[in-house]
Amino acid sequence: MIAADDAAAGAGKAVVGTGDCTGAAVAILSATDRVAAAYRAIDEHDRPEIWISLRAEADVLAEAAALDARVGQGDKLPLAGILVAVKDNIDIAGTPTTCACPGFARTPDHTAPAVARLVAQGAIVLGKTNLDQFATGLVGTRSPYGAVRNSRFPDRVSGGSSSGSAVAVALGMVDAALGTDTAGSGRVPAALNGIVGIKPTLGLIPTTGVVPACPDYDAVTVFARDLSLATKVASAMTGPDPADPRSRPWPADTPLGAPSNTVLAVPTDDNLKSLTPAYRAAFDATVDRWRSGGGEIAAVDIAELLDAATLLYDGAIVAQRFAAVGEFLGGSPAGADPVVSAIITGGARPAAHSYVADLDHLTRAAATARRLFTEYPALLLPTTTEHPTIEAVAAEPIAINGRMGTFTNFCNLLDLAAVAVPGTDTADGDPFGIMFVTPAFADQVGIDLAARLLGEPSSLLTDTGTDLLVVGAHLRGLPLHHQLEQARARFVGEVTTSAAYRMVALPATPPKPGMLRVGSGGRSLPGELYRLSPAALGTFLGNLPAPMTLGKVELDSGEWVTGFACDFESSRDATDITEYGGWKNYLNADR
Repeated sequence: MIAADDAAAGAGKAVVGTGDCTGAAVAILSATDRVAAAYRAIDEHDRPEIWISLRAEADVLAEAAALDARVGQGDKLPLAGILVAVKDNIDIAGTPTTCACPGFARTPDHTAPAVARLVAQGAIVLGKTNLDQFATGLVGTRSPYGAVRNSRFPDRVSGGSSSGSAVAVALGMVDAALGTDTAGSGRVPAALNGIVGIKPTLGLIPTTGVVPACPDYDAVTVFARDLSLATKVASAMTGPDPADPRSRPWPADTPLGAPSNTVLAVPTDDNLKSLTPAYRAAFDATVDRWRSGGGEIAAVDIAELLDAATLLYDGAIVAQRFAAVGEFLGGSPAGADPVVSAIITGGARPAAHSYVADLDHLTRAAATARRLFTEYPALLLPTTTEHPTIEAVAAEPIAINGRMGTFTNFCNLLDLAAVAVPGTDTADGDPFGIMFVTPAFADQVGIDLAARLLGEPSSLLTDTGTDLLVVGAHLRGLPLHHQLEQARARFVGEVTTSAAYRMVALPATPPKPGMLRVGSGGRSLPGELYRLSPAALGTFLGNLPAPMTLGKVELDSGEWVTGFACDFESSRDATDITEYGGWKNYLNADR
């Protein structure tokens, strides 16, 4: 059994439900049934290149039986029965970590916190997956364990470096899989296999127990066939880890929702010249899908961001790859891929002043990105440029790989988050993917926008906010609702107070009500519940004009939440409108 060791202790609070987080299949099938079905699927697909270490079925069935017993006894395990694959540059205690290089293989004593947190919540790990060696590549072919073929088109690449993880998900062997992403490895394979890939803000998921590629720019990522499950799995792994100096908590001003009326930034025509004609047509069709759903688009020149992307491999930043494993590869170990070795050992050549110059270049590009995101909540991009054959990549490994990272390479360099989801497939049915790119810690905005494009409900990645009850001018469709939009508040639902309140119409511009708790003679009043970040709630409180206040309000469920009220003195000369049963009813009444 894979231990949920002490690395799980620092996990952030998960926001997933219990018991059936992959839908009806989990609700109907036991964990043992699901494990048995998974191993049948692995046998039927006969794709040995996907796995580097596949656990013995009997061992996993025993773990699943123990899990079923715990669930039967009432244990609340949010990810109970979820089957997971793990990229083989992420440690699992007792299982070799190879990074797709046999000469590097070592057996760790501890499980990476990202994995341990999933196991602690009931997930079951089936094994370790193949990758572009040392997570260096976007093609999925740079491995002595075999080129990982695409899930739909076996003559084409699967995308890398998290190739095995993505294909295991796409073929239904597992529910979710972990990858890593430095240049696009958690997004390009998602696009080429028609699945979802979440690349969170750097540091939200700790990289303790992950063999580094570029330590400052590495992220643990999630693949799943639907956005909701991908979000739940990512949520379960978030939270700082004391052993990871680059891990970060959610800040107090974390935006918790995307605005309802959203203008997305998209690249200009000149920025899209690297797309093949089929991919350009698919991107245009995806943009049209967004428009048809009521969204707006603004073309923005992102040439400076695309230029910064080239620094990851063509600049001095590649020195980080050498610092990670360059000396090891310099010894010509068994199974070293020659393309990977050439890239990483070449990282010893840049001078220190070149590295400093590249960091300055990135700082300036990051400032440009910040200006872009002050005007637009997200940047909609094609995930990659083309879908090459394995044969083509073998003939031209560097150039094709470089083109494929055109739109992904800059994200981590500039501290941006991204959500990769399927777009509109090409005319011949080739999977095409898009990304919603957002500023650091605006991951939820990207998830909400992706859900809007897909027509799916959106799940919460973080529960760091505070719920706020509004009953008056901040309700949807009323004059002050825009303040909640600007605060990136998240609509939770319509609610009703307990029968202990009265409402008055205050003499104010714009018109607004006051709500007071009374000892008797009150009634239940309708309202809307929104979740705000702590910083946004503090700003709301600081900007409230007299006589409005925030305080605790009792809902008809018995729960107490923060809500709008007014002081008793100001209500004395106001008109009591309780009989109307709510502010909107009062405004709409023929008085």
